[in-house]
Amino acid sequence: MATIQYWLMKSEPDVYSIDDLKRDKRECWEGVRNFQARNFMRGMQVGDLAIFYHSNAKPPGAAGIARIARVAYPDSTQFDSSSKYYDPKSTPDKPRWSMVDVAFVEKFSRMVPLAELKSDPELEGMRVIQKGSRLSVQPVEKSHFERVIALSKLSRGAG
Repeated sequence: MATIQYWLMKSEPDVYSIDDLKRDKRECWEGVRNFQARNFMRGMQVGDLAIFYHSNAKPPGAAGIARIARVAYPDSTQFDSSSKYYDPKSTPDKPRWSMVDVAFVEKFSRMVPLAELKSDPELEGMRVIQKGSRLSVQPVEKSHFERVIALSKLSRGAG
């Protein structure tokens, strides 16, 4: 069996939140239009775990955990001219964009805000806290993944 990889996947909560995934149980992660983020998704395996991160929120932060439920396959929105994710350069013969399916694992009892992630010395080097890191899909080291889970279990202000 392959080693589990760890990821961080960003979604704006007013578009799709951890509560939406909890309700739906499983959903496709479509609309990624960055080649590096797409390539990361293409490297995902069923069973990999991802921090579900609320971006463009007040405050942004880690909201829960999802599991990769289906490996990358062509993102159907790239072919739909009525979709905001439509890409006229993409064809069914040569799709440019991929998506994966994610399944709900858990919603954190408390969201871990970005400011808290940035202030934790154990998370040094984590991509999401680096200046200018805007990728919607990014790898996470196992130690960072475990630390974010530990932080989610702490009462607010404890440290």
